[in-house]
Amino acid sequence: MTVDSSLAIQADGLAKSFRGSPALAGVDLRVRQGSIYGLLGPNGAGKTTTVRLLATLLRPDAGNAHILGYDVVREPEEVRRRISLTGQFASVDEDLTGRDNLILLGRLLGFRWSAARVRATELLDAFDLAEAAKRQVKTYSGGMRRRLDIAASVVRTPDLLFLDEPTTGLDPRSRGQVWQIVRALADSGTTVLLTTQYLEEADQLADRIAVVDRGTIIAEGTPTELKASVGRDVLRLTLRDAGQRETARDLIVGQLGRRVHLEADQRVLAVQLSGSDEALPILDAMARAGLRADEFALGTPSLDEVFFALTGHPAEPADGESEESALEAHR
Repeated sequence: MTVDSSLAIQADGLAKSFRGSPALAGVDLRVRQGSIYGLLGPNGAGKTTTVRLLATLLRPDAGNAHILGYDVVREPEEVRRRISLTGQFASVDEDLTGRDNLILLGRLLGFRWSAARVRATELLDAFDLAEAAKRQVKTYSGGMRRRLDIAASVVRTPDLLFLDEPTTGLDPRSRGQVWQIVRALADSGTTVLLTTQYLEEADQLADRIAVVDRGTIIAEGTPTELKASVGRDVLRLTLRDAGQRETARDLIVGQLGRRVHLEADQRVLAVQLSGSDEALPILDAMARAGLRADEFALGTPSLDEVFFALTGHPAEPADGESEESALEAHR
């Protein structure tokens, strides 16, 4: 394989199994420097395994990967000097204050005392944590802990930052704050590889997205390209009565012979159309069947609908053993 040193990440055929079950089944990635790249998929899809292989925490069973030109297996120390990783769970010490956590990490990274204190102050200000700097982390909200966790990952600014589901469990306001931080890091030149199961998050942040399902990448491109790949027109219906959604779905399937996407809102369903002229017959058929829609809209597909069109199932956690459980058992 010819290594392109201009890429932040170059991976070919990455594969990994746990206890005989494949977590990755041949993943290829190309991530340009200075971009935000999203790995989108449900829990268990292989996103965290991909990150741990690229971050040198696991060895691949097959395939190879280079980070900024360095081989993750043969040159792991060179890779580690250039990356930082924020996992799914906070890694800071809850008994220390926010300031002390950052100073401690600065010292461990070789900063002098004065430089570590200055860097901690800079990060606390930048991440809107200055007022909580002297409080123990155990008193922080979930959003504050997450911001501190990301701050800890950039005490020494990395060339490449791995963010593994950085906003899982956060409220909308805290999620928006984390998004602002991620954008600012990318604007400063850090490449960000972001894993997420939130379709809106990938749409908001990522320059390019790889859709991951059951250990393989099933689609890759910009958000706009992925939406265009499944068609231009989507009819989205909001029913008056949520109890009629199954009946409405069966009617549309019978009318068009296509899968219907049931959204999180129990009254909403959507279907991909070959053209806008297919919308009126559906609405007429629903009216004749006594199915009332409070709202309907014809527009481009969301990433949620793209995922459904590509996989046949929504982007939600998979049943059975989680990827995290398999990784923990592997340790």
